Amino acid sequence: MNAKSPLSDLLTTLLARRPFTRKVEDSRSIITLCEALLSERTENSGLQQAAATLAHYQALEPDEKLNFFKYLNEELDVDPIAISDAAKAYAEDRSVDNYRMLGRAAEARRQNLFRRLNQAPGATSELVQMRSDLLRCAKSDPELKRLDLDLSQLLKSWFNRGFLVLRQITWDSPASILEKIIEYEAVHEIHNWDDLRRRLAPEDRRCFAFFHPSMPDDPLIFVEVALTKGIPGSIQSVLSEERDELSEDEADTAVFYSISNCQTGLAGISFGNSLIKQVVQDLSRDVPNLKTFVTLSPIPGLRKWAEAEGHALDTDDAETLTRHAATYLLDAKAPNGKPLDPVARFHLGNGAIVHKPHPNADTSDNGAKQSYGAMVNYLYDLGKIAQNSATMEAGGAVPATTAVRSLAKQAKALTN
Repeated sequence: MNAKSPLSDLLTTLLARRPFTRKVEDSRSIITLCEALLSERTENSGLQQAAATLAHYQALEPDEKLNFFKYLNEELDVDPIAISDAAKAYAEDRSVDNYRMLGRAAEARRQNLFRRLNQAPGATSELVQMRSDLLRCAKSDPELKRLDLDLSQLLKSWFNRGFLVLRQITWDSPASILEKIIEYEAVHEIHNWDDLRRRLAPEDRRCFAFFHPSMPDDPLIFVEVALTKGIPGSIQSVLSEERDELSEDEADTAVFYSISNCQTGLAGISFGNSLIKQVVQDLSRDVPNLKTFVTLSPIPGLRKWAEAEGHALDTDDAETLTRHAATYLLDAKAPNGKPLDPVARFHLGNGAIVHKPHPNADTSDNGAKQSYGAMVNYLYDLGKIAQNSATMEAGGAVPATTAVRSLAKQAKALTN
């Protein structure tokens, strides 16, 4: 990668720094520590309090973490009366002081606590893990969603795209990062180190990940890319051990075949759209003979939808399966009007179009379970990404090729 900005150089330097290891002991309860941290006025003592609080949190049992979250949710919530009084004062006099008071009243004390906790060395990673714990607890206690709203908003600002660094993962990357790629792969399992090497070492394979300076050894999201000649129609051909490797100069297509989010604590914070667009731009610059940018994506909701609609589909009837896959991708919608399929929702919202569905494209057990083995190419046309994304945001028709639309029409004609 070249043409780096000064900010990118700085962030890359920060990524190279090793995180500070701390060991803090404090016998006070975590609630006492939180109240002390909120009342602390000096920076040095605040750092010690923050480190002690996070160390205490790490030692909590699951039920103790739930009680801690309830404390944050209830005791450090906003005061509705204070908000009402401040709003009334600001309505009567829009002075700077009244505006400041309104802002303070409208912010829960827990937001200030999270910011203070984040001052401790290594705290950002621990707060991401804390949100992962919170999301689990919120499944059984919906009241905690107020707390999650505050923490997620802070994480969104801390993990703003401007702070993220794109790095290429290669076979020569640190073993600690390679181990995480194996661990976090969520689409096509990496079975062993040889399997990983086949995805990283050859000239026609790439892997890119976003990192944050506060988590230099832990990717946030990564995408695996195959450089091919033409658009592949199955994951078997992409991952085959017997495939013929291409030189970089022979390839004309970049295939995004796996995108994995790595941090459950950052759920709901989108990195994938920025990642793909950045990788497309960089590959276009570095490998100028690449003319086509597509995905080879699963269709995870196809089987569930087909069964709900009463369609008798199977892997043996490829023609019927392909037609119904096209119908599902174009017409199946969630209650909010967005595409029902989560992968389709992501790529279409990101500006891609439905290019071509493929039967027998994923012969794994998971592929059969999700979609009778069908997969689909989403095409990223560099000149139309913004237009397509705007169309989807406005609730327009799903962008697709004429061939895909024809397949969907054929399926409708046969079922009417």
